[in-house]
Amino acid sequence: MSEMMHSLTEQAEDGAYADPRSLQSGRLKTVGASKAGILSRVTRIFAAGTAMASVATPVLAQIDADAAAHLFTSSQVAGLSVVIGVISAALLSTLWVVRQRGNLETESREMRSALSDAQQRISQYQALIADKNRRIVIWDGDERPELLGQLPPETGAPQDNEFLAFGLWLKPRSASELEHAIDRLRGSAHSFDMVVETQRDEILEAQGRVSGGRAFIRFVALNNLRAELAEIKIERDRLLTSISAFQNLLDSIDLPAWQRDPDGRLTWVNQAYGEAVDAVSPEQAVDEGREFLTTVARERIRASATPESPFHEKISTVVNGNRTFFDVVDVKIPSGSAGIAVDVSGIETVRAELERTLKSHAETLDHLATPVAIFDGDRRLQFYNQAFVSLWQLDIAFLESKPDNAELLERLRAAKKLPDQLNWKSWKENALSVYRALDTQSDLWHLPNGQTLRVFATAHPQGGATWVFENLTEQVDLETRYNTLLKVQGETIDHLSEGVAVFGADGRIRLSNPAFRALWGITEAESKPGTHIRTLGEACAPSYDRPDGWKTFAELITSFEDERRSSQGTLELFSGLVLDYAVIPLPNAQTMLTFVNMTDSVRAERALTEKNEALRRADELKNDFVQHVSYELRSPLTNIIGFTDLLRTPGLGTLNERQAEYIDHISTSSSVLLTLVNDILDLATVDAGIMHLNYTEIDLGDLLDDVSIQIADRLQESGVTLEITSPAHLGSMIADPQRLKQILVKLLSNAANFSPEGSAIALRCQREGTDFVFSVSDSGPGISQDMIANVFDRFATGAKSGKRGGAGLGLSIVESFVKLHHGQVSIDSQTGRGTTVVCRIPSAHLPSSVAAE
Repeated sequence: MSEMMHSLTEQAEDGAYADPRSLQSGRLKTVGASKAGILSRVTRIFAAGTAMASVATPVLAQIDADAAAHLFTSSQVAGLSVVIGVISAALLSTLWVVRQRGNLETESREMRSALSDAQQRISQYQALIADKNRRIVIWDGDERPELLGQLPPETGAPQDNEFLAFGLWLKPRSASELEHAIDRLRGSAHSFDMVVETQRDEILEAQGRVSGGRAFIRFVALNNLRAELAEIKIERDRLLTSISAFQNLLDSIDLPAWQRDPDGRLTWVNQAYGEAVDAVSPEQAVDEGREFLTTVARERIRASATPESPFHEKISTVVNGNRTFFDVVDVKIPSGSAGIAVDVSGIETVRAELERTLKSHAETLDHLATPVAIFDGDRRLQFYNQAFVSLWQLDIAFLESKPDNAELLERLRAAKKLPDQLNWKSWKENALSVYRALDTQSDLWHLPNGQTLRVFATAHPQGGATWVFENLTEQVDLETRYNTLLKVQGETIDHLSEGVAVFGADGRIRLSNPAFRALWGITEAESKPGTHIRTLGEACAPSYDRPDGWKTFAELITSFEDERRSSQGTLELFSGLVLDYAVIPLPNAQTMLTFVNMTDSVRAERALTEKNEALRRADELKNDFVQHVSYELRSPLTNIIGFTDLLRTPGLGTLNERQAEYIDHISTSSSVLLTLVNDILDLATVDAGIMHLNYTEIDLGDLLDDVSIQIADRLQESGVTLEITSPAHLGSMIADPQRLKQILVKLLSNAANFSPEGSAIALRCQREGTDFVFSVSDSGPGISQDMIANVFDRFATGAKSGKRGGAGLGLSIVESFVKLHHGQVSIDSQTGRGTTVVCRIPSAHLPSSVAAE
């Protein structure tokens, strides 16, 4: 009795009992280790006590009956005392276990409550520190700084340890100032307050302080008025820097520049302005109001300049006693005006000289027979001669309008006078690239009218380009025909995969291609033009030296017969190459000899024949081996399992704890091995095409009950539960019940193997017409996309997260049995989101003979 109480107590504390028959409304409920479980065990103990009491009642009644005539013997009294003592001890032990269990659960609840409170307080503190608009960096001695809080993502500040690399996300000036301030803060405890600017033009406030021996910096993302004020300050510093830079730049150039107030008085001039008005310094010119331009020019500028349209004209004035022309630009601004003058006297002189030179060149070019066109720096037509007009037949009015070079090309293309191009835009850009080129560019244009032009385009140093068109129609036509003929012949023969050699009537080789030399293993020198066929045959003798070889070729090529014969056949070289040859007569008494490498085809044919025979024999051997080994393995496995069960029988003796554990291992391993052998035998039977399904009518509700009972131990071992969802009445279908049950068990076992402990496996069943559709879903690690294509392969065990290993035959058997039922199986899985396997089994038709029975 005490051993029974001890066993029940251990089961109540450690185990969980799965009740596979608690399937109600399509779901399997699991009874766990809880207070209800313990109370149920106590109830069983009381029931046991009641049973013992019922046994003892007749004894007591018999004792009462005999008491009238006889007194109790000492042995009867002792037996009754032992029974009553055992029952009392059992009841007291049970009550003590229940009480201790309640105390443990109370302490556990208190500890969980305290842990929850502590975690809540930590979360509150972290929320107070982790403000999204500020970040704190703390240095404690030489230790690594601690980072608290976050800055908004729009500031561009890194969220990891790269935050301290200020040069990566702050502007250079801000990063440099901040690093110097941090050095002073950590070195001599100098506090600072500054504003820094990020690479994304966001403004941050940086405050550095020292407290308690620790240096810290607080970065705050400014907003609203503080951010606007900081931006205005930064913008003011930037503008002052820019103004100073522009003034220094203007002081360094040799162009007079000035600035005036709204009344027209000078407020600032540069060094060149002061020198132009003979002032000692720019300040003297401003103080004395020395003017660079005449009064009339100033009044004209003042009257015509507007903020939208600045004044821009050439004005003459006297500088250093000389009349000088200046290109003056004056801009009106809200605070007055500003202007600059460029000396163009030398440019005007050069322009006049250039115009005289161009006129002289134009008169010369106009008498040339070669078409010439000149374009300026803006790519506009400035000159063309009569030959240019005759060549392109363009309208004089259009040419006199000085069209752009691109516009001229577009007009010629529209008139179909330019070469046809597959990519016109690219061709035009390449033609106009002469304006950016350093050297003269030349190209051949084959016009649609049959003319061929050599076009020379030369860029001018001052900008622009000169186009010269040379007519090469006749010369190019002759060269093209000759070169085309040679290239077509050479390229065609050289790029043939067949070996080709052409011989003259005298038996000397005229040409050969690389394939011919490669097939026969000879060099280009050995087959150079002029080599006699007999000499060539000697060079090829190491590869093929037979009477029907090159001697036969020589007789056919050098024959004097009136009717020249062609010939073809097959020969095999010493190297193993198989060649198909052909001797073909050509015009002018020439003969062509061709060789086609058929080695791969012949070898492939031979290899396929041998491979097919080997595969056939291997398949037969495999099927014989698998069937033989599988059947032979079953007998010893059956014996092992039988003897294991026999050793567990109490009649053979009591086993100690380690021996019982070893017996359990032997039994489990034997069952796994038997399952593996059965799976291999099933697959071999399917491969051999000899597996036949035993169709019968199946009640799907009973099938699900049988599956749930059969898989219960496996689910309890994995610590998962099964949830079955199905209609109230699934009905029946015609299929092989054993194979269908095997499909469900394999899928559920696979799901239990990869499901985390404490999770649930979902089995959803439904009917779609006569088809039985079910799916098995788990919340395991899932399958990556590159492995889904191989999950139904045999021995595919890519996943490493299962609770127990396997041979990788489960899903392969599922797919084979589903296909035997003419069904479909699919799998949907993503890494980290579990796996769902969906099967569709159509209902079959019973044979007429079976139906009649």
